Amino acid sequence: MPVLLVRENGRVRGWRAYVGAVGLGAAALVLASLWTSGAWAAAIGAAVTTFSGLVAERLRPRRGPAADGDATATGEDALLRTAAGRIPTLRQVDRPEPAGAHHADGRPAHGSGTPAAPPAYIRRDVEPQLREALRRSGFVLLVGESTAGKSRLAHETARALFPGHAFVRPLGRAALPRALRVAATRRRAVLWLDDLEEFLGAGGLTTAMLAAMSAPAPGRRVVLATMRTQEFRRFHAREEGRLTGSDRDAWRTQRDVLRQAEVVRLARHWSPEERRRAAGHGHDPRIRAALRAGEHFGIAEVLAAGPELLAAWRNAWTPGANPRGAAVVAAAVDCRRAGLSSPVSRDRLRELHRPYLEERGGGDLQPEPFDDAMNWARTAVHATSGLLIGNHTQGYTAIGYLLGTPGLPPVPEHLWQALVARVTPAEAYDMGLLAHQEGRPGRAAEALSRARLGGAPGADFLFAITVGDAGRPRRAAADLAGITRRREDRLGPAHPDTLAARHQLAFFTGEAGNPHAAAGRFAALAAHAAAVLGADHPDTLAARHELAYFTGESGAPAEAARQLDRLLADRLRVQGPDDPQVLATRRSLIWYRAGEPARTEQQLAELLADAERCLGPDDPHTLAVRSSRAAVAARAGRTAEAAAAWESLVADRTRVMGPGHPHTIYARLEWARALASSDRPEQARTLLTRTLGDARTLLEPGHRHLRLARELLAGLPPAERHRA
Repeated sequence: MPVLLVRENGRVRGWRAYVGAVGLGAAALVLASLWTSGAWAAAIGAAVTTFSGLVAERLRPRRGPAADGDATATGEDALLRTAAGRIPTLRQVDRPEPAGAHHADGRPAHGSGTPAAPPAYIRRDVEPQLREALRRSGFVLLVGESTAGKSRLAHETARALFPGHAFVRPLGRAALPRALRVAATRRRAVLWLDDLEEFLGAGGLTTAMLAAMSAPAPGRRVVLATMRTQEFRRFHAREEGRLTGSDRDAWRTQRDVLRQAEVVRLARHWSPEERRRAAGHGHDPRIRAALRAGEHFGIAEVLAAGPELLAAWRNAWTPGANPRGAAVVAAAVDCRRAGLSSPVSRDRLRELHRPYLEERGGGDLQPEPFDDAMNWARTAVHATSGLLIGNHTQGYTAIGYLLGTPGLPPVPEHLWQALVARVTPAEAYDMGLLAHQEGRPGRAAEALSRARLGGAPGADFLFAITVGDAGRPRRAAADLAGITRRREDRLGPAHPDTLAARHQLAFFTGEAGNPHAAAGRFAALAAHAAAVLGADHPDTLAARHELAYFTGESGAPAEAARQLDRLLADRLRVQGPDDPQVLATRRSLIWYRAGEPARTEQQLAELLADAERCLGPDDPHTLAVRSSRAAVAARAGRTAEAAAAWESLVADRTRVMGPGHPHTIYARLEWARALASSDRPEQARTLLTRTLGDARTLLEPGHRHLRLARELLAGLPPAERHRA
């Protein structure tokens, strides 16, 4: 998710975010008698389940020559096909699983080798709206929470409306161009994009591709897609204000695709009418169980076994149960949370799970053999897709439902280090991007260094920014100067990528200790951006914010406050009161205006409440507002209160950002200052000595935090001498 990056001296330093299209892709596919299903195919293209019951032929991913004269199957040609190599019609897709719906029971029916019949389809309240949208629109997007029943609803509705249409389903982003070509040649076709987020971004769906799919009559050729609510929210207008330059362009390209769609929203919890319709199928024990649990969970969510899988994972840690299996699942979950999109091999999971097991008790848990652990994780309890999805050949990934488990701790260092040393440059870029967005510049720099050396596109720019954020602004400014010159030569001075590079170069020039030069660069950039992009463009407003900030840092706080006052008025007009950029401007203005102390504290309290409401308690900006409040308390002489506030902030920043983040280091230094002012110099000395030692290994020589640490140590009274 986009994050707000803040300067740790009580002022906001600006906003940045990076929209990364992390495509999970499709691996080598499976035999003719197997299906790739749902989140499995769209997410990793690796998991399979034996299947029967088709009217005519079994369906399969494409293997070997196709009926339309194609060559052999590749990742670019991974489409769902019949055993004869043909694209099926929706009439042939007589079960919901190939469309992406989760299996609702993994046990064979009547002792046979095939899965039980799917539960009866329960008509959803939004079905009439979806039907109407499909009749009049060439691109329909069904948005809802994970396991809300999106794929089942879309499949049933499309099959009822368009039984004779070709069902064109790419099994990964690489196959999208081929799928579009196939669908465009059919007089009647449904292009099926389950989990649309997997088909956006680099090499993904564009508005031009959608235009090529258009048919002369509504309903002839339709793009039908599903998307999780969390992913769809990334493209709200308020997110645009967090982006600059090329990052905004990438975001807009994806947003423009979504704007072409007619959006239908599906609620996770079922309405009373839907529950009454479900009760009419109470003879099915699965639906009966779902109705009982549906008071707390969505019925489709229960049928997809999400809560059951989560409970199985939690209960497996019990000694003598399946603790090794739980550790394997924990490692797989954290691989995805670390930004690794590709499946993880069995051998890698054998290695990665061990620290998780040891942390929970190791041998005291009476762990099962590794083979038993893998079997359990793949077929947990009676769940349908298993906690792990995949197979021995392509590798395994954790089911997406687990990624949103409340209270998951940060990805541990042992997992991160084990991954980053072995991933490909593209995977390293994805991991670095995610780490940077989560405010962990040390990890981001490590991953992006590997991506940059491997030639991943854009890695040099993001690496330079991350290096600066990790505490080496002089190195960042030097790298960005070269990137800016290359972009000016290749793209021209008015290109958004060039303007983005100039913005970052100006910022890290100031961070490296030259606020006057930074203010000059931002003054020129703000004027240029206004001429090229417009006065109200977010990049223009961002440059004005930084100009005001470095004006204040140059020793002119009154002038900074005047600039921020005008900027706040413009941002309120353009972006609205709850926009994160507006919150950032309010914080800077409160600081530089330096009015009556009681009024300043009241304004900061109001801003903190707004930040927690809009961004959440752990957002870096929310934490930065707390930093300002602690600084104001110290300035007012309430040193004990300030020390407690800084101590609390250190704990939260360590948890959210890690102990080595420059923001965490700064909070530790201010905590020590407050301790010294509270007549606790020895505690302050111990904290400062430890912090200075840590900072020396993380920050470049001459960094302002190092200077502050030495100044604070020098200002302490002589150490107490204790007699023996």
